[in-house]
Amino acid sequence: MAAHPPIGSAPALVRVDAEHAGQRLDNFLAAHFRKVPRARLYRSVRTGEVRVNKGRVRPDHRLCEGDLVRLPPLCAPSAAPAAVPGEGLARLLAASVLFEDEYLLVLDKPSGLAVHGGSGRSFGLIEAMRALRPHAGALELVHRLDRETSGCLVLAKRRRALLSLHEALREGEVDKRYRTLLKGRWRGGGRRVDRPLRRVSGRTGERMVRLDAGGQEASTAFTPLCVSAHASFMEARPHTGRTHQIRVHACALEMPIAGDARYGDRAFNAQLREQGLQRLFLHASSLRFIHPVSGESLQVRAPLPPALAAVLAAIGLETRESTP
Repeated sequence: MAAHPPIGSAPALVRVDAEHAGQRLDNFLAAHFRKVPRARLYRSVRTGEVRVNKGRVRPDHRLCEGDLVRLPPLCAPSAAPAAVPGEGLARLLAASVLFEDEYLLVLDKPSGLAVHGGSGRSFGLIEAMRALRPHAGALELVHRLDRETSGCLVLAKRRRALLSLHEALREGEVDKRYRTLLKGRWRGGGRRVDRPLRRVSGRTGERMVRLDAGGQEASTAFTPLCVSAHASFMEARPHTGRTHQIRVHACALEMPIAGDARYGDRAFNAQLREQGLQRLFLHASSLRFIHPVSGESLQVRAPLPPALAAVLAAIGLETRESTP
């Protein structure tokens, strides 16, 4: 796409390339004018400021390669300057890159950093990366991790990569593995939890997820890695991608995740805080999928954070992942 028309300039004509063929007009505009409210974009389509091949179309119109889109000189409402990540966060994210090529960027997301801004946060990981990589293409989140969850997170630099990986996720073709610490002693080998989930609102309006026979299908496989009398270090492999899935399925086993303030056990969390746990013990340790362009199998791993490894050592769950 062409560069954003300067403020006060004449409308620009942008020719749709193969990368954006098939995209809805409203999403095309949102990617072009990132800071302009959606309501303003819809109004520009409705009033004819935006046209495709000189004609008026609906916001859900699908673009074709070669279409000419007329873009008016829209600008974001005057407000506080865009937030810029501080030097500390910039260094942290630069050191968190696990894989990068022309199409993808895989990061080891730090715990405590939301993947996107909102709810009082001026920016999240995706906004920070766009600010730090202004020439890296149209960076988009391929999937999400909870704010307190760390580990492998994929960003797409090209729309074709984004769409291909979204389809792979829907078809269950992305192998995601997590490391987590559960309350209690795990007995036996691996076990799979198949319990549907439904999103609800908590008492104070926060997002919650409950087991519900009428909810969305959800499946998680748990495999023990190292077990003690009071806690179990586990691998969790979600076969679906529901919100808070691993956390709620762990509770379904009556073995909540350590450090989970929303669904966990308060007494267990307090015991683990004394051993140094200051966060949710959930880490996206690896991803394996077919590269959307090269067709090659790609596996990316994120080592267990030192703070989590130290907790395992403190409670006597020594593993190869908890030693330097």
